[in-house]
Amino acid sequence: MGRKGIETLVGLFVLLGLAGVVFLALQAANLGSSGGGATYSVQARFDNIGGLKPRAPVRVAGVTVGRVKSIGVDAKTFQGVVTLDIEKAYAFPKDTAAKILTSGLLGDQYIGLEPGGDDKNLAAGDTIAQTQSAVVLENLIGQFLTSRADSAGTAASGASP
Repeated sequence: MGRKGIETLVGLFVLLGLAGVVFLALQAANLGSSGGGATYSVQARFDNIGGLKPRAPVRVAGVTVGRVKSIGVDAKTFQGVVTLDIEKAYAFPKDTAAKILTSGLLGDQYIGLEPGGDDKNLAAGDTIAQTQSAVVLENLIGQFLTSRADSAGTAASGASP
């Protein structure tokens, strides 16, 4: 094998490496699986969306069934309005609940759907009525510290005559 053949193999190896890096970058950014199938859009309103981002997965029982299409704010209620694109292969009852959940302790946030038992299914343009906002770690820590400070202050004031 001559010098030209070795240079060609090295070039192919570099191209394969670059393709691998691009693939990993797309997977990390949730852009790798475009779905490509037909979808329908529904909305959900949340008091606090936390760190939810567009293109975040919509999951049921750990299976991705859609993506977050867009996030906005309702000018009248000041709630976060999240538009979900759900694959048409999945039909959910009208009383389905939506929660903003986190992958692991500090992972990315996603929408988790819990199907209800209604006979009618969600259709394009419907709004999911039952929602649970994101749990914000900073708020939990603040509540914990406040309750600890209150209980320490109550114990200290109760001990002195």
